[in-house]
Amino acid sequence: MFLENTVNHTEQFGWIEVICGSMFSGKTEELIRRLKRAQFAKQKVEIFKPSVDVRYDDQDVVSHDSNKIRSTPVPAAANIRLLTSDVQVVGIDEAQFFDDEIVAVCNDLANRGIRVIVAGLDMDFKGQPFGPMPALMATAEYVTKVHAVCTRTGNLAHFSHRKTDNDDLVFLGEVQEYEPLSRAAYFKVTEAEKENKKDG
Repeated sequence: MFLENTVNHTEQFGWIEVICGSMFSGKTEELIRRLKRAQFAKQKVEIFKPSVDVRYDDQDVVSHDSNKIRSTPVPAAANIRLLTSDVQVVGIDEAQFFDDEIVAVCNDLANRGIRVIVAGLDMDFKGQPFGPMPALMATAEYVTKVHAVCTRTGNLAHFSHRKTDNDDLVFLGEVQEYEPLSRAAYFKVTEAEKENKKDG
């Protein structure tokens, strides 16, 4: 899946890998798996997450099934540049919550010869491309789209439906607030919600 050894050894550049999908699709799980593999290979790894994400832990990146890895919470993408000297692999979780500078930061790191692994939601709860994720996906060498299972149909899900009546774009939540839905289920639910708003 990944060309981890370059063919032309005189050109030693890094690259960007993006892991994207809906909530509960295993993005963080896959990020942690790749980072732990790099650590096992004795590579120098640094991991970052946005400081707003304190759902499971203030410091660690934690997946929904409690797999975790030590990380550094940062308030802005520019901080990552300052904390990545002498590393071989950089992991970034919840990239959609970072400012747009995350795209330039990831490209700068890759151009310095670093393998950059980024995980994030590709769409927000309204089904729109989320923050800097489209630009990250466009500039990445590798994009892996992972899927959850739809809670209503059992089909593959790639929409994150917000069950609560909250319109904030950044709203951290779990199964009480969000559910993964297939395209058909998401369409039905959002149409029903529009009708309810008209009637209400």
